[in-house]
Amino acid sequence: MTLAEKLIARAAGRDAVRAGEIVTARVDLAMIHDSGGPRRVEPILKRLGVGLWDRDRVVLISDHYVPGDDPDGAAILGLTRDWARRHGVTFHDGQGICHVVLPERGHVAPGMFITGGDSHSPTGGAFGAYMFGIGATEMAGVLATGEIWVRVPETIALDWQGRLPRGVLAKDMILAMCGRLGMDGGRYQAIEYTGPAVRALGMQERMTLSNMAAELGAQAGLIAPDAVTADYVRAAGGDPGDWARWQGDAGAPVAERHTFDASTLAPQVAAPHSPANAGDVGDQAGQGLDVVYIGACTGAKHADLAAAAEILRGKRLAKGIRLMVAPASRRDQDRAAAEGIMGVFEDAGATILPNACGICAGYGGARLGADIRCLSTTARNFKGRMGDASSRVWLSSPYTAAASAIEGRIADPRPHLEGR
Repeated sequence: MTLAEKLIARAAGRDAVRAGEIVTARVDLAMIHDSGGPRRVEPILKRLGVGLWDRDRVVLISDHYVPGDDPDGAAILGLTRDWARRHGVTFHDGQGICHVVLPERGHVAPGMFITGGDSHSPTGGAFGAYMFGIGATEMAGVLATGEIWVRVPETIALDWQGRLPRGVLAKDMILAMCGRLGMDGGRYQAIEYTGPAVRALGMQERMTLSNMAAELGAQAGLIAPDAVTADYVRAAGGDPGDWARWQGDAGAPVAERHTFDASTLAPQVAAPHSPANAGDVGDQAGQGLDVVYIGACTGAKHADLAAAAEILRGKRLAKGIRLMVAPASRRDQDRAAAEGIMGVFEDAGATILPNACGICAGYGGARLGADIRCLSTTARNFKGRMGDASSRVWLSSPYTAAASAIEGRIADPRPHLEGR
């Protein structure tokens, strides 16, 4: 079996499953947040007259309406906090973006079957867990029963040979895949990222790949666990269990296999208004900018902040550029502060925003105004998503974002890393 089939077979209580079968799977964990969580699922549960199947298997995270500095946001956060108290679920309030907080707090481990109330829930696949996003109606069913049906997916293997050169990150890898395969290349099947270039990545870089399986149109974005995975899970307070068990069998059938050469990959930039508009940075170099945004679960984890700071250290922003930095979690921000990384951003002239989804999801007072040109480390650049419909957003890695903030236009980060 493939890794996806093994994970679903375990959840379904079966020895084996095959692509195309429809099975009922037991859910190990359900993750919800303040936007699509209590305010959406509670009315459904009330109409059904049911409670939670197991409060110990539900994790609630507030990240969309944080910091709640407007009346609507404050009201939704109040409702979320009240629901958490009444139901006694694990609640991480204002600690960062759900896709980063969930694994950093030890909730995700190899072999698990997890549903998430957000489209970027495939992030959990970086840990060898089968995790995917569902809407509020399906989530209410999960919360009531602890089960969900799933059609066993085919597996699409995305194999990365070689090793990434200096100045190129996982974000460049996933943008290159979006550019080559398009936003429906995943066909709502299971993507599995393989190859030595993937194995060489740290966990937060792997999370970027799995997260943006959503932009490829996949249901799940899997990476088979290894010692790097196990070490991260233990450090987060979780139990990696028998992680070596969760590997696809040699010769297991895959629907498609696409091979990429990491050693020849250049930094990537996706032009408005789709991640699929990705190409080498040289294609967009020189494009003038107003804002650079280093934020989101794909672009402001500790590893992302460290990469951007490597280029920004000792530098100042170009005239007319506004740099906004929204660290993906409080723990990552605290670690970055202790290491002097946050000081680099402050010295460069950046504005530091809350640990929240923020303008990536179109929330907060920092949303883009009319005709603003923004280079962002977020996962999506759909028209109007980050602000006014006339604004334009390009996507890049933190390296490219930092270099562009210094130059005032989209720029290749590699010259800025020479001698560093």
